Amino acid sequence: MKVSGFTIVRNAVKYDYPVAESIASILPLCDEVIVAVGHSEDGTRSLIESIGSPKIRIIDTVWDEALRKGGEVLAVETNKAFDAISPESTWAVYIQADEVLHEDGIAGLADAMKKWEANPDVEGFVLNYLHFYGSYDFIADSRKWYKKEVRVIRNDKKIRSYKDAQGFRKEGKKLRVNTSEATMFHYGWVKPPEYIRSKLKYFHTLWHDEAWMEKNKAGLESFDYSGIDSLARYEGGHPSVMQKRISEKNWKFDFDPVQKKFSLVSRILHWAEKKTGVLIGEYKNYKIIMNKK
Repeated sequence: MKVSGFTIVRNAVKYDYPVAESIASILPLCDEVIVAVGHSEDGTRSLIESIGSPKIRIIDTVWDEALRKGGEVLAVETNKAFDAISPESTWAVYIQADEVLHEDGIAGLADAMKKWEANPDVEGFVLNYLHFYGSYDFIADSRKWYKKEVRVIRNDKKIRSYKDAQGFRKEGKKLRVNTSEATMFHYGWVKPPEYIRSKLKYFHTLWHDEAWMEKNKAGLESFDYSGIDSLARYEGGHPSVMQKRISEKNWKFDFDPVQKKFSLVSRILHWAEKKTGVLIGEYKNYKIIMNKK
């Protein structure tokens, strides 16, 4: 069984993406990793080269600046990376530039891919998610944060990146997937406020046209961490590849996790989820067809 990894990245240095750690985290799982490096204003390509793994293959791309609706350009670039993987691979592991796979889940995920390799009914696997916010000590735990997402897909080019590249679909239909015990750590909101502000302003250019940007420019100049609805303190460990970055954190973030900013309905649903483990009304861009056993 051959496994490919793939990701996209642009301006990783400028916006402080942990993409080197992201790629390093999936290297033990993959025979190759395709990195689609968009034309950047910084040393992003050099950063990827500095990882120094012979498994990494860079493809240089140019993002279509005209695609400014709903993050469509992210899906287009993701498909470029997916299309470049080896035709000999059975599975493809997708990771975004602010995600890191915890090493504890690698062996189990590899076993699952091997187990279901010959069963075409399994089109992918969902991974568990932890969304860190503000610092490495807090996770966002309200219902608006997805708990699982597809990050392993079969090497079938009928499968395409969906909307803003959060997930995938096959010929417009949700993928039939299995579960896994692997966990993806999402660090996209772990930055000093000035970096978050800069990143968000840039990302809005991928979703909105100039008229929208002009109308909302005042709101794009500020960012306040305290607006989050709910956080929980994180007491567990982080992926080993993140240890150096975590030790170099140079900003202060503190938050009282007892503080909640919910509407009455959201408060009730949040309470029910914590009591039962069931997220009522959860949106899933996939269909789980069998359990992990």
